[in-house]
Amino acid sequence: MTLSLHGTLGIDFGTSNSAMAWADVQGAAHLIPLEGDAVSMPTAVFYNAEDHLTHFGRDAVAQYLSGTEGRLMRSLKSLLGSPLLMEKTEVNGQQVSFLDIVATFLDALRERAAHALGEAPTRVVMGRPVHFVDDDPERDALAQASLLQAAQAVGFDEVSFQLEPIAAALDYERRLTRESLVLVVDLGGGTSDFTVVRLGPQRMALADRASDVLATTGVHIGGTDFDQKLSLERVMPLLGYRHLGPQLREVPSRTFFDLSTWHLIQWLYLPRALSQAQGLRVNYADPRLHERLMTVLKERAGHHVAHEVEQAKIRCSMSDGATQVDLSCVEPDLQASLDTTDMREHLGALLARTVACTRACVQRAGLTDASLDAIYLTGGSSALRPFQRALQAEFPSVPLVEGDLFGGVASGLAYTRV
Repeated sequence: MTLSLHGTLGIDFGTSNSAMAWADVQGAAHLIPLEGDAVSMPTAVFYNAEDHLTHFGRDAVAQYLSGTEGRLMRSLKSLLGSPLLMEKTEVNGQQVSFLDIVATFLDALRERAAHALGEAPTRVVMGRPVHFVDDDPERDALAQASLLQAAQAVGFDEVSFQLEPIAAALDYERRLTRESLVLVVDLGGGTSDFTVVRLGPQRMALADRASDVLATTGVHIGGTDFDQKLSLERVMPLLGYRHLGPQLREVPSRTFFDLSTWHLIQWLYLPRALSQAQGLRVNYADPRLHERLMTVLKERAGHHVAHEVEQAKIRCSMSDGATQVDLSCVEPDLQASLDTTDMREHLGALLARTVACTRACVQRAGLTDASLDAIYLTGGSSALRPFQRALQAEFPSVPLVEGDLFGGVASGLAYTRV
């Protein structure tokens, strides 16, 4: 279906997944297919060193996992506001900055929008978290400026921004039949954002909705932080994390933290990092653990391990049971167990901070639980059962409503008046 170009394009550029929607002149939002019929795709770029082509989304991840030689880039949004964004890395013989890679991904999204609309759009509303960077307004402003620069570089002439939880609220509002006070909970890959907002069918026509937003809060915790914590606790010990060496001292931990952090993994493949990791050998009492670490780094299997941790987290959450993290890419038959007790224990502190930020949003709005009509969940990480249980325990009398986890923000961005 080709849509009229007279409307608004919304782009939800996410840490883990991205989506786009288009609002036509009648005001209806349509999610744009990005990969086949899929209306969301992983925020992933793979530079294929064999055919020298650039791949995106599921295709990028599949290329990497199949063993194709090249560079996989994920969690690009996490670099916004960081000095690393302007650092350059070698890709197929060329030096490119990570900001250039962000622009490359946005350009791929724009091309897909052009295919659906019949013409490349020049006007876009982009989502942004409440805080790109916690407690640092200057870096937060830099993050938005960098995203603006990347969007303009690929042909978006008119770029505006909307808070992601407010966008989610605008999407949810279309389903309401009466005025409601709603706590919007948006858990993505890199950030958790919250908004208390007044919604209703009679309010949609209002030109200025600023008075309807009662409070917003956010914290830089998301799905990739959950993955990192589970990787450190369940997988990295198999590579030497917290291992006691000959002098009964722990192996230095920096490498394991980077190896469990999506957007830092690629730095460990550089010659200097490999040399430093090789030098850790003297800190190991068990040489087998060090051999595993070096296998991951030399074979550039770090993203593969991170992917397996993420998939195990999802399986454990969906089944509410035990599963295994497949580490056969490191050593035949190697695996790590993961069950609901592990999830509750290892993610407890992160979930507590996230829920505390949710409570702070309601308090900032000056409301009690009895005033809330619903808690609206969006963002892929909001499906995590340990989080939903923690949230329901904090707000036992307020119903949880699960929205479009991957497309709701994009649709709401398309509804945004600019």
